[in-house]
Amino acid sequence: MMTRVRHNNLLAAAATVPLAALVISGCGSGSDSGSGNSSTPMASPAAPTAANGAAATIGVATNGNLGEIIVDSKGRSVYLFQKDTGTKSTCFSQCATFWPPVRATGKPVAGTGLTVSKLGTTPRSDGQPQVTYNGHPLYLYAADKNPGDVTGQGITAFGGGWFVLSPAGDVITATGSSSGATGNGY
Repeated sequence: MMTRVRHNNLLAAAATVPLAALVISGCGSGSDSGSGNSSTPMASPAAPTAANGAAATIGVATNGNLGEIIVDSKGRSVYLFQKDTGTKSTCFSQCATFWPPVRATGKPVAGTGLTVSKLGTTPRSDGQPQVTYNGHPLYLYAADKNPGDVTGQGITAFGGGWFVLSPAGDVITATGSSSGATGNGY
């Protein structure tokens, strides 16, 4: 009986830790340097379109503090992971739970304002493609609940920094206004 109680307590504790980490990451912001993230919504969080009017996989939206940034097909902010080398992703398992890769079925479509030749894919360990831009694998942030959210900006987690990209494909390291919370996010 004592073994079963300990086993159940261990299972309950093991299930609570990832859930608590997700809740904390949604509330926390900033990076190890103590800077806050931008929480100013984007002016145009609508789904991006290509020059021909077709739906785009990746597009551009304007954020009040960060300027023009890259977004996915639903207008959600996308991020690069500074720990990645070239087009090879280093974010798997628990990391990919918090920072899911941007996926595409077929060839990704560049939205207006992006350079088509910079958009591509790279295979992940599961054999499925992850969208890349300017050689960077792209990710979403699980705590960004709505188009226009940029709560992952400047977070340092899983061994590297997370930042949005400009339409040129360069990292934007500005953090904009603080969301009022501090901490590492994890």
